[in-house]
Amino acid sequence: MAKESMLVAESRTESGGGAARRLRKQGWLPGIINNDKGEARMIRVNLHDLEQRLRHHTGENLVLDVSVDGTKPAKVLLREVQHDGLTGGLLHADFVEVSMTRKMRVRIPIILRGDPVGATTEGGILEQLLRELDVECLPGDLIESIELDVSELHLGKRLLVSDLKVGTKLTVLTSKDIAVAAVLAPKEEEVVPAEGEAAAAEEPEVIGK
Repeated sequence: MAKESMLVAESRTESGGGAARRLRKQGWLPGIINNDKGEARMIRVNLHDLEQRLRHHTGENLVLDVSVDGTKPAKVLLREVQHDGLTGGLLHADFVEVSMTRKMRVRIPIILRGDPVGATTEGGILEQLLRELDVECLPGDLIESIELDVSELHLGKRLLVSDLKVGTKLTVLTSKDIAVAAVLAPKEEEVVPAEGEAAAAEEPEVIGK
């Protein structure tokens, strides 16, 4: 199960890129909490606090108790975190209120484990074709990631969604026929002729009189 923990938040009224940058400079991360009625509440959370929580998790699916302005904590799911494309730093967080008795749909990261025999002894290259799995589950049954052992995967073979072991508490929504990982033969490099060879090939044939 994804670990639950308390997160303290404060309401905010300013929006827009400029306001968001000011908040981050002050050590805050702008965010939004959505409820099941489609209503959104703008908040700010301690940037360092959330970074520390994410550092100990494989994925970003976290079930948290969030207290806004000192009110009674509510159960929320950290739905999405936006990152800076250059620095990787956090830019914005989206939360959604959840009920511990109502199933929700989430995407769980897939992590490959092991060195496939097709790559280590048969000259192939391991390719991960699917990185996240769509599932439905109760918040209390949410897991951080799903591992797939690829050590017995041979050259030219693949593993499908149906090969993932997710247990009975998760309902897989992704098609079971989709490939997750495969060991492929390396692509042949295109042979580029040397400069002299290219010139000779392009020189027109001289037909004698």
